[in-house]
Amino acid sequence: MNKPSIGPALRPGEFVPLVALLMSLVALSIDAILPALPAIGRDLGAPRRNDVQFIVTAVLLGLGLGQIVFGPLSDRIGRKPAIHTGLVLFMSGCVMSIIASTFEVMIAGRVLQGVGIAGPRIVTVALVRDQYEGRQMARLMSFAMAVFILVPTVAPALGLGILWLGGWRAIFVTFFIIAAVTLAWFSLRQPETLPPARRRPLSPRAIGGAVLEVLRIRAALGYTIATGCVFAPFVAYLSSAQQIFQEAYRTGALFPAYFGVLALAFGGASLVNGWLVMKYGMRRLSRMATVSMTLVSAVAWALAFEGLPPLWLFMTYLLLVFLCIGLLFGNLNALAMEPIGHIAGVGAGVVATLSTFISVPFGALVGHRFDGTMYALIAAFAVFGAGTYAAMRWAEAGGGEKRSRAPAARE
Repeated sequence: MNKPSIGPALRPGEFVPLVALLMSLVALSIDAILPALPAIGRDLGAPRRNDVQFIVTAVLLGLGLGQIVFGPLSDRIGRKPAIHTGLVLFMSGCVMSIIASTFEVMIAGRVLQGVGIAGPRIVTVALVRDQYEGRQMARLMSFAMAVFILVPTVAPALGLGILWLGGWRAIFVTFFIIAAVTLAWFSLRQPETLPPARRRPLSPRAIGGAVLEVLRIRAALGYTIATGCVFAPFVAYLSSAQQIFQEAYRTGALFPAYFGVLALAFGGASLVNGWLVMKYGMRRLSRMATVSMTLVSAVAWALAFEGLPPLWLFMTYLLLVFLCIGLLFGNLNALAMEPIGHIAGVGAGVVATLSTFISVPFGALVGHRFDGTMYALIAAFAVFGAGTYAAMRWAEAGGGEKRSRAPAARE
């Protein structure tokens, strides 16, 4: 079911790639910098080897902080001004990283990038929710995720090429330019989707009431916790990927290729989900994917071959896991948002912030324990996979999608 917007809606052929680009700035700001982490750590004096992972998790921390702000802000001033503000903050964080002379300044710049990128990341979900709901929303989000997954597929190679040509600071210059182009495209082409009559006052009382409403809806809260559990081991993987492939497996310059193959598996699953969800429904697919990920990880943990399985076997395992995660991200987000479409902006902020505050601390803890083996990472996928399943069952015990205001979403 589509909903009217203020101006003429963009055709899906332009709307999907624009949404994908806005969302993919998060992936770009993380994945393109991975090959440069050792150089940044050396140049800026990172205290310990694993501390370079904070350059990754700092963005995710800022993302969590910003999402709770930009959701309510977009409900008050509209979707477009909120996204404009976020992009400008992101570009300011890029400037801080470009001129950074200490590791602490770099981390501060990365946090600001995360706060800024929370604007397009979280408000884009509300932008979609303003116009679509139910399975149609899940389908469009899956297509958008499949498009934006091309970014992490090529981002490490892009970052490596820029690193060779211009050094790691040039990577942040590239981030700045891409954000500026995105800002111009969005500003000129995308109409506002939140009419003034549907805007909500920006006050602590109004925000607090909306947050409590989200937390009281069992389906929204349960699927939000499930999203955080799925993302936690993924954060651990992202923060330690460079060390896994270039230090443990010594892939050298082939690191972007291995990383890109796994990203393609994720994107392919998201694309297939766009069709499967229309036939089988979000909950059924999510349950199957969660059980599969958990069981595969449990078996892999038991057969971890002294902590460092052969590269081909480890890649096979991660491909299976990422296929499952690709089916989960779009569906779990849509399930969490479905009962709260009437407060889509603040609702998207609460869902994203809570899931981030679940995933980032646990993911950072697992990643920072990297010791050259894969035990901790594989165990995290198994344990948090079980947590995801438990959270989903808890959400469904309260009525699941039956609590939704949208009939189209019911299975």
